Amino acid sequence: MDPQPPTDAVERATADLAERLAVPPGAVELVAQEEVTWRDGSLGCAQPGFSYTQALVPGSRITLRVDGTEYEYHAGGRGDPFLCADPSE
Repeated sequence: MDPQPPTDAVERATADLAERLAVPPGAVELVAQEEVTWRDGSLGCAQPGFSYTQALVPGSRITLRVDGTEYEYHAGGRGDPFLCADPSE
C-alpha cells in the first residue's frame, strides 16, 4: 500500500520545521498524521498560566522527524499547524 500523499497541513508543517532547523524540506520525514479531537482549546499543547476554552476541538496531530528527532505539530479547526514543543496529551 502506498503512503497517503501529504496534505496541505503537512506541507505547511514541513516547511515551517525546515525553516526553523535550517534544513532542506526534503530532510523532513513524515512519521504520522492523524485526525484527533482535542479535549480543549489548548489543542494538546497547554501552556502554564493560560486558560483555554473547555470544548472538544476537531483537529490533527502531525509527527515529523529530522535526523532521528521527532517533532509534533498540532492543529485545530481551520488553523495552521504549529510546533508543540511540550505536548500535554
